[in-house]
Amino acid sequence: MPIYNKLVRDRIPEVIESTGKQFSTRILNNDEYIKELKKKSFEELNEYINTVNVNDAIEELADLLEIIHALAESHGTSIEEVERARQNKAQKRGGFKEKIFLIEVEDE
Repeated sequence: MPIYNKLVRDRIPEVIESTGKQFSTRILNNDEYIKELKKKSFEELNEYINTVNVNDAIEELADLLEIIHALAESHGTSIEEVERARQNKAQKRGGFKEKIFLIEVEDE
């Protein structure tokens, strides 16, 4: 029986159960949950990095966004508050639309 030891989406146990396979799960405490969400974010980011077409990229970005929603909630805030913080940062420092690549800055 393969061992996964990783955070999965809420309906994955249903999906596995529908195949008739045996499995085991447990509910994480809040500290474990945040730690596993952070690990999952790296997993999903790596999957996004390795995409080779737009459809796969969109699917992986959706996974990353789901994790961001969960992380916001786990920190006692909302995705709307995260979006406000993003907008404030973009207003003060800009976004990434201009595709600027910094090469060097003169040292004093």
